[in-house]
Amino acid sequence: MASLNRALPMARSSRLIPNISGIASPSVYRLTHSPRAQSRPLHTTPVPLSKKSTEKPTYPTPAAPGGSHARTDDTITVEYPESGDLPSSALVSGTGRAGSNVFLALATFSLQGKVGVVTGGARGLGLVMGQGMVISGAELAIVDLNKEEAEKQAKLIVEAFKREYPSAKKLPKVTAHYADVSDPESVESCIAEIIGAHGKIDNLVTSAGFTENFEAIKYPIDRMRKLWGVNVDGTYLFATAVARHLMERGSKGSMVFIGSMSGSIVNVPQPQAPYNAAKAAVRHLAASLSVEWAKAGIRVNCISPGYMLTALTQKILDDNPDLKKQWTSLIPQGHMGNPPDLMGPVIFLLSDASGYVTGADLRVDGGYTVT
Repeated sequence: MASLNRALPMARSSRLIPNISGIASPSVYRLTHSPRAQSRPLHTTPVPLSKKSTEKPTYPTPAAPGGSHARTDDTITVEYPESGDLPSSALVSGTGRAGSNVFLALATFSLQGKVGVVTGGARGLGLVMGQGMVISGAELAIVDLNKEEAEKQAKLIVEAFKREYPSAKKLPKVTAHYADVSDPESVESCIAEIIGAHGKIDNLVTSAGFTENFEAIKYPIDRMRKLWGVNVDGTYLFATAVARHLMERGSKGSMVFIGSMSGSIVNVPQPQAPYNAAKAAVRHLAASLSVEWAKAGIRVNCISPGYMLTALTQKILDDNPDLKKQWTSLIPQGHMGNPPDLMGPVIFLLSDASGYVTGADLRVDGGYTVT
């Protein structure tokens, strides 16, 4: 099959071609369609001709134009809302295992004694991953453009910890900090503030980022620069600032960049070329820095989530109700992810349990990118 698959590089499009049961079947496509047959409509049966017939063969009209489900739709336009227009994100409940029924776990998964920083940590994925770090024993610094929201969530994380671990001898230290992640001076000031509050930084999760859906030829250049400034520049500025701190201390550390499956594939039907390119940059930045900083004992990995039900994603789905059906039809697990699905992966990559893992891209996408 290896040689056949090389001859037919159709992995992305083939998953959109259903078999008779309605489930994508790329293996059937590869086996039954040769390159010569690709010019005619798929899943049609030509009318056989006798040797004496001069009539041309006819084909049934396809239900939809060929390739239509693998194309972007220029009518979908979603502009990222202002920070104040986004609702607060809810913390995850039931994460603790307090009481007598405590299960044993590998000690290497613990973040006890570590100080972690999460950018974009006041909402969505960043908030939930930060909560997971606290549950795993770390002190946490929440960094966000909206400091008021970050302060609110910092208090809620501590309150949730108290409820779920009533016998805990020590409460976690969770602080809130402002930063414009795209501004070098703001980042340096934030890092200094965190070190002043916690004494050090051991772990970093760069979750600050956003997406917008615009037809590329109509996407305002100022918004594209803002998108790149937050997603790419912000990741680079925080990573290098924390790396300098770790090197000055002579300490090891672990960083996790939050990329996206969009850095490896092209999403459909919504057009979002600048975002896809930005997340590809984040993924390769993680790989490049993992090599450059390996000698300093600093590990750098990337998590690439698939479609996750965050406040922003919910807004996109509210504006475009047909999207959810199309998105989930392309996910082998058949449903979108939830923010808590990232708790385990981020703790694994930050902790000593992944001590020999660096430069990796861990895709948490329900199988989307492998079909």
